[in-house]
Amino acid sequence: MMANATLHPSLPAAFTAGNAVADSRYEVRMLGWNTPPEYMDYVSPHWKSFEAPNPFLHYMLGVFYIFFMFAALTGNGVVIWVFSSAKSLRTPSNMFVINLAILDFIMMLKTPVFIVNSFNEGPIWGKTGCDTFALMGSYSGIAGAMTNAAIAYDRYKTIAKPFEAKMSRGTAFMMVLGIWAYASPWCLLPLFGIWGRYVPEGFLTTCSFDYLTPDENTRTFVAAIFFFAYIVPGFFIVYFYSQIFSHVRSHEKAMRAQAKKMNVDNLRSAGSKDDQEKSAEIRIAKVCMGLFFMYLVAWTPYAVVSLLGAFGDRTMLTPLVSMLPALNCKMVACIDPWVYAINHPRYRLELQKRLPWFCIHEEKPQDYSSQSSNATEKA
Repeated sequence: MMANATLHPSLPAAFTAGNAVADSRYEVRMLGWNTPPEYMDYVSPHWKSFEAPNPFLHYMLGVFYIFFMFAALTGNGVVIWVFSSAKSLRTPSNMFVINLAILDFIMMLKTPVFIVNSFNEGPIWGKTGCDTFALMGSYSGIAGAMTNAAIAYDRYKTIAKPFEAKMSRGTAFMMVLGIWAYASPWCLLPLFGIWGRYVPEGFLTTCSFDYLTPDENTRTFVAAIFFFAYIVPGFFIVYFYSQIFSHVRSHEKAMRAQAKKMNVDNLRSAGSKDDQEKSAEIRIAKVCMGLFFMYLVAWTPYAVVSLLGAFGDRTMLTPLVSMLPALNCKMVACIDPWVYAINHPRYRLELQKRLPWFCIHEEKPQDYSSQSSNATEKA
């Protein structure tokens, strides 16, 4: 009894200590709790009103980005290497492909900043790191959108207007320079705070252009960049691919009608050179349409988030919601190079020669003379 009596008064103290440990372990912290005060001056009051996310979310995103970085840098690096070094792929049209791969490569070069921030549960690079991160993302996004539009235009000229002069290397190079020049104002103006600015967003581990400050400078910039960096390239891409689709449908209809007149199942059975080239161009057009679909997947969420922040209901923008568009962009940057690996015939041939352990099996196209002789023998 005496032993029990002496132990009894210590029980509340033990429970109190246990509760104190639990309280400290699950202490509620606000977003930016480990962020330097001078950096918090650039953080929107909207984000400051949220609790800090669970550390598990930071670590999970950090791990995702490690895989994304490895896959995208490897894939786009191979695309740049093969397309720039293979003589058969050094064409004016493929300059746009190389440019898109370079932009995807740049997008993923900034991921170490995010990875370190994620495992730190907050930013450690300061405003300079924030601006660098956002600048690289802006160039890769805006210039990437215009590169997709240039690819669509090139495919349109090649497929829908085959008798016109093909694009020269000089023209393609000037178009690539024009793409970078087009993107530069939208990337550099916020960098220097002339129009818009770059600020932390979401978990404060990434940065983008400001879409939350309630002033005319921010709203006009968001409206302008939405139109010139999303609507304009999107319009050109939709227009050119719709023209390609219409041309291909008309061509196939004419081919079927001619085959019916000649009492054959398929005019391509003889395998003429023109038909082979047309088939290859259509395959490449399908690749480009796939890239356009991925462009929509990558940048539509960003467009929606920025418009909500500037003109809509901001209560819908939680830190986690604002992090999802960036995740989409990185995922698409990983997929882009493999689309070429799967669908581009000449690229597959080059990969087969240079990297045989990729287990790619692409048949070399037969030349026209051999096909004609085979067709004659069969006849």
